[in-house]
Amino acid sequence: MARILITEDEDSLRSFVARALRLDGHETDEAADGAEGLEKLRDGSYDLLLSDIRMPVMDGIELAHQAKDAFPGLKILLMTGYAEQRERADDLAEKIIDVVAKPFALPDIRKAVARALVA
Repeated sequence: MARILITEDEDSLRSFVARALRLDGHETDEAADGAEGLEKLRDGSYDLLLSDIRMPVMDGIELAHQAKDAFPGLKILLMTGYAEQRERADDLAEKIIDVVAKPFALPDIRKAVARALVA
């Protein structure tokens, strides 16, 4: 199974997703914003970064750019509830696997993560 970093500023959603992914056997770590996420990436070894786009301090777009530059083999999956944020991710097409629309059901995020890990 994979080691996944979940970067999401909404505590309840972050915990919800982490619990669901642990049920699939994955090991999860959590960060509340992009800066904290980047720090955790530097301190550990992860297979997948699952990050919200819209966050304080450092958004998911900037996090994805910095993470991919520092860790070229890292797989990145973004989440957003805002159409304009999804469009902002278009310049990341070479760096990310996909953008998952929020709100999502647990089976949706679990499938998206499974697909990202085999991509």
